Amino acid sequence: MDIDELYYSAIDLLTELIKTPSVSRDESAAADIVARFLDENGACVERRGNNVWSIANGYDQMKPTLLLNSHIDTVKPVEGWTRDPFGAEVDEQQRLYGLGSNDAGASLVSLAVAYLHLSRLERSYNLIFLASCEEEVSGKNGIESALQQMPPIDVAIVGEPTDMQPAVAEKGLMVLDGVIRGKSGHAARNEGDNAIYKAMAVVQRLKDLTFEKESATLGPVKISVTQIEAGTQHNVVPDCCKIVVDVRTTDAYSNEQTLALIRQAVPECELTPRSTRLNPSSIPVDHPIVQRLVMTGAQPFGSPTLSDQALMSWPSVKVGPGSSSRSHTANEYICLAEIRTAIEIYIKILTGLNL
Repeated sequence: MDIDELYYSAIDLLTELIKTPSVSRDESAAADIVARFLDENGACVERRGNNVWSIANGYDQMKPTLLLNSHIDTVKPVEGWTRDPFGAEVDEQQRLYGLGSNDAGASLVSLAVAYLHLSRLERSYNLIFLASCEEEVSGKNGIESALQQMPPIDVAIVGEPTDMQPAVAEKGLMVLDGVIRGKSGHAARNEGDNAIYKAMAVVQRLKDLTFEKESATLGPVKISVTQIEAGTQHNVVPDCCKIVVDVRTTDAYSNEQTLALIRQAVPECELTPRSTRLNPSSIPVDHPIVQRLVMTGAQPFGSPTLSDQALMSWPSVKVGPGSSSRSHTANEYICLAEIRTAIEIYIKILTGLNL
C-alpha cells in the first residue's frame, strides 16, 4: 500500500470510530471495529476484553520488540459542543470533527496503518500494534491487562496528540488522601485542638515543599492540595481534617520515593496513596527513535499530561498528530493533513530502524 492508500484507510477507520461511542469502560463496539480492520488487512488479531493487538509475522525472541500503542476510549462529551460529537463532519478547512478525533483517534489510526505497512517489510526488530482501552480512567482492564498476554517489550511509541513532537519524559501521578487529627471541644470555650488550624500548617508546608533533585525535562515535582473537608457544625472544634493532594511526579524520583519524602515533610498528616502505579516515564534523548524524530525537525520536550506510558516499565516516547490543547474540549477536531504527515513520519523513522 502506498501513502495515499494508507491515508484514506486511516481516514475511513477514524470516521467509523468517531461515529461509534467509546467512552471509557464501554469500548466494545470500537474494539470490534479495530479488530475487523486489522483482520481485513491481513493482520493476525488477538484480544483481551476491549484491548486489541497484533504481532507482526516473523516474531523472533532474540530480536528487540517495539510496541506501537494508542487508545480507543474517549471521555464523555463536555458542554458546549455545537456539532454532533459523533457526526465525523469535515469542514471546508479539511478539519474532521468528533469526540476522540484528536485524543487519540488520529494517533490510533495513523499507527495502525503504519503498522500494516511496516509489518510487510524486513525489520531488525519485532513489531506489535496495540489499541488499548480505559486509558482515560487509567483502568486496570486496559493496557495492563493486555500486556500480561504479550511477549516482553523493549521500547514503545505511544500515540497521543503532541503535534508530532517527541515527549521524551512524562510526569506520573499520585493522589494522596491525608488526615490531620486534633481534639474536639466547644467552640465557645478555649477547649480542644482544632484540626483545621493544624491542617493549615500542613497545607502551607506542602505548598512550599521542594526536593533536592529536579528532572532535566520535567522540572520539579508538582504538589497541589485540591480538596479539604472538616467540621460537623459551627460550635464544635473539629477533631479531624481531611485533604486530597494531587502529586505530579517526575523521573527524578520513583513514586514510592516521592511519597516517602512527602510523608517526612508532614509527619502529623496521615497520607494514604490511592495508587502508586502511575509512574513517571522517560527515554534517553540519544535513543535511535528519538534521534530519527529529531532528524525530521522535531524538538524533544517533557510532557505534564498522563498517558498509558505511566504503566510501561520500559523506555517509551509519546508522539502523535494533533494538539494536546484540543483534547477534552467542545468541537474537538483533527486536521486531515496532520494524519497524512503522521503516517509519513512514523514510516520514515521506523523503516530500517536498528534498536
